[in-house]
Amino acid sequence: MNSKVINKKIKYMFPEHSELVNTLKDNNPRFAKLFQEHDELDKTITHLELDPINHIHDDIEILKRKKLKIKDELYLLLQKASVLTGK
Repeated sequence: MNSKVINKKIKYMFPEHSELVNTLKDNNPRFAKLFQEHDELDKTITHLELDPINHIHDDIEILKRKKLKIKDELYLLLQKASVLTGK
């Protein structure tokens, strides 16, 4: 994934933890995998929403819930790491 895109996503998703996100992506395989999955879901959802045929598709809502669940898990990992590092 392009580092410019990653930095933009971090800026909007977890602005208060941008430095920690970069650290965890490099040092925590679980966090990195979840971050990648979140990005892939984001792209899929955007693609489906741009297609008028799919615009009212139930699968989009399922994907959005899955993406939100991943974001929640990413945030929990960030909170734990923040406590451990004192950041």
